[in-house]
Amino acid sequence: MSVNQIQVHVENIKCGGCEKSIIKGLSSIGGLSNIVIDRDQQLISVTADASFREALVSKLKSMGYPEQGSVSGLGAGLANAKSFVSCAIGRVS
Repeated sequence: MSVNQIQVHVENIKCGGCEKSIIKGLSSIGGLSNIVIDRDQQLISVTADASFREALVSKLKSMGYPEQGSVSGLGAGLANAKSFVSCAIGRVS
C-alpha cells in the first residue's frame, strides 16, 4: 500500500459551510488524512492510498460535489441541490 496525494476537481463548493461538510463527510472514510480544500480551484486533496480514489469520488458525489465533468443535465441539477443541503448542514454544525 503506497500513500499518495489524491486530488479531485469537483463542482459546487460555494462556501465555508460546504468545506465543513466535505471535511466531515470525508473523515468518515478511514484511511484518508490531510484533507485540504481549495475553494477557488474547486480542488480537494487528501493523503491516502491510490485505491481510495473511487471511494473518495463516490462520497463527494453523494454529498453533491461530483468530480468536474462527471454529471450533466438532470444529474448536475440534482448534485447542485444536494450541495445546497450539505452546505446548510455545514453552516449549522
